[in-house]
Order: sequence, then structure tokens, then C-alpha cells
Amino acid sequence: MREIQFCLTTVLLILATSTHAAERRGDVVEAGAVGDGKMDCTQVFQTLLDKAGKSGGGVVHVPAGRFRINGNLAIPANVTLQGIYRVPPTSGRNPIGRLTGSVLLAYAGRGSETGPPFIRLAANNAVIAGLIIAYPEWKRTDVPPVPYPPCVASTGTENVGIRDCCLLNPYEAIKLVRSHRHLVRNVTGYPIKRGIFVDECYDIGHIENIHFWPFGLAYNPRDPYCKWINTHGVAFELARTDWHYVSNTFCFGYGIGYKFSQSKHGSTNGNFLGLGADSCQRAVVVEQAQTPGLLITNGEFVGRWSSTDAVCLEVGPQVEGKVSLVNCSFWGPIDRCVWMRSPTGQFTANACNFVHWDKAGRGSPAIQVDAGKAIVQGCTFGQENLHVEVGAKAVSALLMANQATGGFRVRNHAGKRTQLALNETDPIQWTREARLNYRLTIGEAGDGRYVLGWHGREGQARPFRWTMPGARLVLPAVSGKRYSISLETNVSPAAISPDAGLYMDGRQLAPLKAGTVLTADVPPCRTDQVQLELRCKGWVPQQANSGVTDPRTLGIQVFGVTMCAEQAGTKTFNANTGKWIAPTKPKEEK
Repeated sequence: MREIQFCLTTVLLILATSTHAAERRGDVVEAGAVGDGKMDCTQVFQTLLDKAGKSGGGVVHVPAGRFRINGNLAIPANVTLQGIYRVPPTSGRNPIGRLTGSVLLAYAGRGSETGPPFIRLAANNAVIAGLIIAYPEWKRTDVPPVPYPPCVASTGTENVGIRDCCLLNPYEAIKLVRSHRHLVRNVTGYPIKRGIFVDECYDIGHIENIHFWPFGLAYNPRDPYCKWINTHGVAFELARTDWHYVSNTFCFGYGIGYKFSQSKHGSTNGNFLGLGADSCQRAVVVEQAQTPGLLITNGEFVGRWSSTDAVCLEVGPQVEGKVSLVNCSFWGPIDRCVWMRSPTGQFTANACNFVHWDKAGRGSPAIQVDAGKAIVQGCTFGQENLHVEVGAKAVSALLMANQATGGFRVRNHAGKRTQLALNETDPIQWTREARLNYRLTIGEAGDGRYVLGWHGREGQARPFRWTMPGARLVLPAVSGKRYSISLETNVSPAAISPDAGLYMDGRQLAPLKAGTVLTADVPPCRTDQVQLELRCKGWVPQQANSGVTDPRTLGIQVFGVTMCAEQAGTKTFNANTGKWIAPTKPKEEK
């Protein structure tokens, strides 16, 4: 009898506990929501959220389904709106109609940026997790894109969270103002105008493992929609934040990847680890920074695809705090990797790797220091052209222990305010004899020292480069010596124009004609370097020939250059390798 009574008591206790747990963990489907994408479920969701909030907190569960939300949702204190995902979901390239999992379809606010957010984290400890949020009325053909209010926002709160969510094509994804100690973790999506914005966070926010990438569509840099985001969109923007932590974040295809701005409340300082920005017109823009500065470690920055004027890190003219890079890498279609513009700021690069720059062949440096102070130490540079340019307004530039292909090259306009020490030197030693007679093979390693305004190296059996319409050759010479120059070329009729030819100081030395060799006499110069210009008519292969997809603007094809001074010896120097070319033995007659 006692055993039966004990069992009944246990069952009643379990039922009571289960009932209490069910009240604290509501299920939107059990409460009447239908995940068919047609029924407006706003009221069902909000009723459960409010009920959980009034009971002191709880979890509102969203099972798999496509739930239409015509209005706006507010998450009360200590309440989590929880979907099925425990990892950050993605949509791949699936259209909205094929999304699976816990999907919320947002309809409110179309046409305005200023309305209430789709989801408001309304009080302390409010959280959304495990959801996909999509905008069914979004159209790729809307360019410029139609604005919406923020997808998720919070103001005047503490410890709010956004976890394991995909925010698919929101106009603005996340906006946090005076939301101290927030946690944004494991979020994917393709926000349009802005991904994350933070301001007035006075007590250490955390943004971790975010991936903003063209989910839901096939990316094309020339597509008007992608191009709009790639020139206007901002993935991450931080204004006034104190001791902010951002780690393992990535964005692709934005006008600005990471923007450090200044609101009326101030600017940022913080720790930024593992930042990634691919195909961005500006990977990082610093408009202002607090005195403790921005500490950026293990960043990977790539210029915007199809661009010729992308800059990976731009430190603006108003910046007062320090911008410090450690172990960062730069590559891809870049004009300049770093552009330091602030007269009162400080820029430091330590152990960074600069792989590509000067995409358009204009002679741009990897690092341009217009003003302020800079330290470049222990870095590596993968191209043979200009590595650092120090402007006349620079206060101090310390360039130490850097290694570079072809030797570390600096253009210094700041005089003694620039100090260089222990940098790798050019391995090629240009003696007077070498300058009198040498050959340069275009398209082989080592030619980057001598060419400006050329496309990249091509060819395997016979290396070459294409010029751009106004390409330059910067060649060693002996002051006062007259030279003869011979260029091995392939000149397309499309490149010939009345003024096409080889020029020096604006004077034509030889006209450009169809053929394989261009020869000219080069007058004496007053320095140990002569600059020549190859002018021609630019032409685009894909326009000139059907079936050709090359979109570049080309000039002429050049394979080699030979420079021989008057009264030069018979020995020929290899300008690519720095070695003397062994004379060719004549063939013996049989």
C-alpha cells in the first residue's frame, strides 16, 4: 500500500514539474502558430514571449517551419526565443521558398530605415538563438535596395545575446546602442547596407564567429545588386565602444569591411583578433580611435574583385589613437595595402605580409604614409616594386628589419624624419660595366623593378607582359651615355594610333609599328636612371574578338628589352638575375 502511495506521489510530482516546465518553455506551434509561411504568427509569438517574461523568464521554442511575422517582436528580460539550430545556419544559394529549419519571415517596415526593429531585445538578458530570419519581399532586382529597419536591435540593455542565427538579406542586421556586455556569436548572413553597428557600449561587448557572405544568391561583382553592396555596404561598424572584443569574423563583398567611426559619444578602442575581409573596396576604414587604440592581430585583407583602386586599411585624417597591426596579410586586387593619412595618429605594422598591391600599375606603394607617425618592422613584401612611400608631412617613420623581393624599396620625402635600418637590400649590384650593356626579360622574375603600368607576368614557354596604354620603363643607365634600345614586341593593329610610340621626356624616339622589334636611340640622361614611356591605343580583347573573355585594357605585348651604350663591351648583364650572360658559342660548320 505504501509502495502504491509512493508511486502515485512521484507521478503527481513529475506531472506538476512537467506542467511548470511547459509553462516556462512555450512552443509556438502548440500555442497555435502555423509554419506554412501564410498565417501571421506575430500575436502567438508575442503572447508566449510576454508570458515567459511575466513568469520571471524562460524559453520560447520555435520548431522547424516557416513562420510569417507581419509585425514586430519584443523579447522581454530573461527570455530566449530559441530555434532548432545549435550551430550558425546558412542558406547556401537556396531561395527563401526553400529555407528549412526554424525560419521567421519578416514583413514589417518595408521602405523605411527608421521604424521599429523586426526583433527588439527589450530588456536585460533577452536572447534570440537558433533562427533563420529572411525577408520574403526582398528582390535582387531592387537597386538601390529597398530599406528596412534593423532586423535585431537593442537599446539601453545589458547582457543581451544573438546566437546561432542566419540573418538573410536584411537591410541592416544588428544595431546595439547602450547594450553593455552584449554577446553576438555564430551569426551568418548577407546584410545589405550594414551588418553590425555598435555605439555607447561602455562595458565590453563581444562579437565572435560572424560570417557575412553572399548567402542566398550567386555572387557576381558586376551584378548591380552585388556591386551596390560592394561599394555602399558596411559589414561591421563600431562607434563609441570601450574595450570591445571582436574575434574570428569574416565578410565578403562590402564597400567597407570594418569601419571604426565616431559618433557624438566618441570612438572605439579594443582587441580585434582574426578579422577577415575579402573583396572589399576598403577592408578597414579608421575614421577615429580612442587613445588606447585599435589592436588588430591575424587579419586577412583582400581588395574588391575587379577594382583597381581598393585600399585595405585607410587611417583617416582625423584619427588620434594608435592603429596597430600584428601578423596581418594583404593580397588580391589592391592599389595600396595601407594608407596612413592622420597627422596626429600613429600606425604600426609588425610581422605583416604584403603580397600584392599596385593593381593598376601606377607605381603605388604597399604602404603610403602621408602624415603622422609610422613604424614598419619585421614585415615581408612579395613584389619588386615600391614598398613604402613617406610623405613630406610625416612626423616620424621608422622602417626596420623588413624583407622584400628585390630589396626593400622606399621613396622618402621626409628627410631625416625617416630612419631605415637592417632592411633587405637589392641583390642585384649594378656596376658601371653592367649598366653599359644589359638584357631584361619581360615576364620573368626580377622584371618588376623596371616596369610601371604593365599587366602581370604571363607565358611559360616564352614569358611576356602586356602593357597598359601608357606604360613606363625605368631602366639603369650611365649618366651622359647615349644608348640604343631594342624591344622584342608583338604589336596588334588595334594598339596603333598616330601618336603611338616610344617616348622620353615627352619626345617621341620611335613610332610604334606592327612587327616584332622596336628599336630607337636613347639620348644621354643626367642621372643613373632613364625613364621611357610606351604610348599606344588601349584595346579590350573581349570587344575586339568574339569568343574572347579577357576584359582587360591592353597595349602591346613585350618579351624583352636590350640596352646597349655607345662603346660598350661585348659582355651582357642579366637585369633579372644580376648575373652575366654567358656568350653563345657559334655553331661549328659540318
